[in-house]
Amino acid sequence: MKRAPLTQKGVERLRAELDRLKTTDRPQVIAHIAEARAHGDLKENAEYHAAREQQGFIEGRIQELEAALSYAEVIDISKLNAGSRIVFGATVDLLEEGAEKEVTYQIVGDLEADIKRSLISVSSPFARAMIGKHDGDTVEFQAPSGLKTYEIVGVRYEG
Repeated sequence: MKRAPLTQKGVERLRAELDRLKTTDRPQVIAHIAEARAHGDLKENAEYHAAREQQGFIEGRIQELEAALSYAEVIDISKLNAGSRIVFGATVDLLEEGAEKEVTYQIVGDLEADIKRSLISVSSPFARAMIGKHDGDTVEFQAPSGLKTYEIVGVRYEG
């Protein structure tokens, strides 16, 4: 299996999720199953079937997280010395040309990507377009809404 890169913060978030699933969510769903089972007939017991389905999702996510964390390659981005060049872990400040709107993204591993937190996957087309570029360069990216052009106004590596 290929070793997936993760930042230290990403590993911590995934471990926190795994801990929550094991210590809170799993016991809750087991209690819901026991309660639903006490209602009697399991064939037409929607609560029981919903709780069992929820248990399946939780167990699947636990297995996925355990496997991902066991194969993860944790990269300490505070020790990267890439200067103004964009590589994995970089936090990039961009100015969208035309809109004059500044946005900031961090390039992270696939498992920790979350656009709501401005974390984009290293394997995404947008991140691939930025990798190797420097502060001051221009990045063109084919977005679903059309061609976007960004100027790189800052590159930093924060642990």
